[in-house]
Amino acid sequence: MDLLMLVVFVIGLSLLLVHEMDAIRSKEWKMFIGLRSIEERVAYRLFALFHIPLYCAALLLLLSEHYDVGWIIVDVFLIAHALVHVVFRKHKENQFDAFSYSIIYAAGACGLLHLVLFLTPYFT
Repeated sequence: MDLLMLVVFVIGLSLLLVHEMDAIRSKEWKMFIGLRSIEERVAYRLFALFHIPLYCAALLLLLSEHYDVGWIIVDVFLIAHALVHVVFRKHKENQFDAFSYSIIYAAGACGLLHLVLFLTPYFT
């Protein structure tokens, strides 16, 4: 396993986890159709709880013998997640700031770089 590739992946995943902490601070749930109309205390709890099965699925896959599939899924998610934040940048409930976007876009860049590093041997 290439050390650079592993480091890039771990940085990207760490940035995603930091973003999710920042998403709580920024009340990201207010941008979701199903959560924005619910009382804030309940919406926050649902938003936080929703992340448990997502984290479990990702960690189980990354810790399994099929970790390489998990890498690709996480990489694609990091890239798509950054693009979704570009699309919703002007949303009226968006409370993310420059620090927030630096985390989001850096995670997307790590996902793209890791994916390229990982897939390059298959195409050479």
